[in-house]
Amino acid sequence: MDPTARRRRTMLIAAIAGALILLILVGIGFYGLIRGPQPADPGDAVPTDSSAATQPADTPSRPEPVVVAGGPEAFAAAFAEALFTWNTTSGYGPTDYAQMIADVTKDQEADAAATDVRAYLPTQEAWAQLRTHQTRQWLTIDAIEIPAVWEEAVAQAAPGQIPDGTIAYTISGTRHRTGYWGADPVTTAHEVAFTVFLTCTPERNPAPPPADPITETCALLRLSQLDNPLR
Repeated sequence: MDPTARRRRTMLIAAIAGALILLILVGIGFYGLIRGPQPADPGDAVPTDSSAATQPADTPSRPEPVVVAGGPEAFAAAFAEALFTWNTTSGYGPTDYAQMIADVTKDQEADAAATDVRAYLPTQEAWAQLRTHQTRQWLTIDAIEIPAVWEEAVAQAAPGQIPDGTIAYTISGTRHRTGYWGADPVTTAHEVAFTVFLTCTPERNPAPPPADPITETCALLRLSQLDNPLR
């Protein structure tokens, strides 16, 4: 083949390929412009009017410690709220919120519990994207109950298999998120369920009578997978 003709053919192929790539890029850009900015969780976010957006009753501006006294059910509720309550505009990150939860884990289960908690919190990358939408999250609890299978497990467990004071609570509720899609407010509501495994130990109350001389201090052992609770 003539070298000149070969060069012309090569240049023609390159020009056609370049034109196709340009058309693809233009198409992608045009599609993005039509679609607009997407929320971090587009399958779970729905644009709403500001009047219709659900607002949290009280979303703390910083991670809050989990109250460990008050009994096992009270601890389970406080823990669940701490696990689901965060604000990407607070200046804190997911590790800061995770630390508050790590502070109430049982020493021998601390590493495993930390892994459980990380599965419930956004990754650093997801957090950065959620922050661009000013996303906040919180939980409303509908029910806290001891699952029937847990009672059976305790009854059938060998001595020492389940540590004394261990109890399980299955918590059902609604996870709420608010944020912005561009200039438009966004709200989502998603039903969730999970099981908290915890242990409580009695401690003597230093307060003088008539205060109850015995109180319970609780700690987290493990968490079930989200939406895969014991029933």
